[in-house]
Amino acid sequence: MKMKKMVALLMVVAMVLALIVACTPNNDAPVETPAEETPAEEDPQPEPEDEPAVEAPVANGEITLVNNKIEIHSALTAFAQVFYEETGIFVDVQSFGGETPYAPALSAMFASGLEPEIFVFEGIAGYEDARGAGRVYDLSGQPWLNDTDLAYISPTDGTPVGFPVNIEGWGLGYNVRILEEAGIDPTTLTNVNAIREALETIEAQKDELGLDAVVSMTAGAGMEWVTGLHGVNAYLSLGLAYDDTSVIDALLAGEVDEERLLAFAEYYNMIFQFSDQDVLLTGGYDDQLALFALENAAFIHQGNWVDPTFAELGVNFEMGYIPHAFLEEDTEGIFVGAPSWYMVNARAENIDAALAFLDFMASSPEGHQYMAIDSGQVPAFRSVELTPEGPLSIAVMDWSARGMIYAWHQNEMPSGFGMGTLGPIFEEMARGNITPEEFTRMVAEAVATIP
Repeated sequence: MKMKKMVALLMVVAMVLALIVACTPNNDAPVETPAEETPAEEDPQPEPEDEPAVEAPVANGEITLVNNKIEIHSALTAFAQVFYEETGIFVDVQSFGGETPYAPALSAMFASGLEPEIFVFEGIAGYEDARGAGRVYDLSGQPWLNDTDLAYISPTDGTPVGFPVNIEGWGLGYNVRILEEAGIDPTTLTNVNAIREALETIEAQKDELGLDAVVSMTAGAGMEWVTGLHGVNAYLSLGLAYDDTSVIDALLAGEVDEERLLAFAEYYNMIFQFSDQDVLLTGGYDDQLALFALENAAFIHQGNWVDPTFAELGVNFEMGYIPHAFLEEDTEGIFVGAPSWYMVNARAENIDAALAFLDFMASSPEGHQYMAIDSGQVPAFRSVELTPEGPLSIAVMDWSARGMIYAWHQNEMPSGFGMGTLGPIFEEMARGNITPEEFTRMVAEAVATIP
């Protein structure tokens, strides 16, 4: 590995993360940092005075928003300051992600008695948890509902209960220059045999291409969200119509398609074999991004949510996506959808202020600037005319514009099943402790236990 370059970028990553942490307010229920559910190590939270300075007391109230993507923390905090200057309502943004999983942090906050006005949920399991705790607030009548088709609708009574955070997507990200120099046309990489040949071709040219590995991938402790959630979604939706729920429905009934699952396992085993083994088995989110950002790997297993981090690091080479095409037949599409929603907490104190904040985000020019440009997200609202500048977000929009997309179903699995049950099985295969056939059997046995 080009250690000097790697160390240099890791130092920059550390500086950026230090800045992020420095503007993260104190959480009265701190969470132990493990050694994403969602994407970077965080130090204990600083004292509130480290937030951008505002006058206290706040005239029109204060709300807390718990965010699950550290990549957008700086932009979200800056937007919250704009909202404060406009309304006098202070938004305390608390962010978790990377190697400090969001879900346990939010659970610890609730357990301590704190009730943030706004928090993120990621699908049916999160909705059911919130409903059981009496935290679901009916968003009927909110003005932004007519501007999106992606609000989360309660499966119990049909009411809107979730504000779509953004549109996200992922496939297998690639460095355009490296594939060109290796003589590989990414548009042909739509089946497993073509992908295998491409990986082998790049592996044979690693030295002349200046690579440490073909793929930057993580599968170790703390990164189970990469495999047990985003990885598993390939099994759940690749090659299926967007509204085809047959595979996830079968999984929830305790059944798997063993032929399809084995093909999926063989694909991921191949990805593991062409990955940098240190990053794969012991690396964290920062390590994975650094390897690709330094152009020391041709591919990366991440979504367009990494664009803001790459922008902060000055990474500006061309990127794109190929499908996670694990089948022998062609499957031309990547996974695109609304990954998460903001829920207004029915048990919180300042609900009206929370509703005002979400409406300001959806409807104001400042909100549109924040969503599309400052945070580099693909907005979920039709009225937003701005487009993000990040290369992977542009790739997501291109696949979407061509209608070549597959659904997100990983968040429909039971709470904790993807990361807690399936993630460790992926790690066993990544370490070479089990074969794809054994992976298939273990996953099938785990799925059979779903009540």
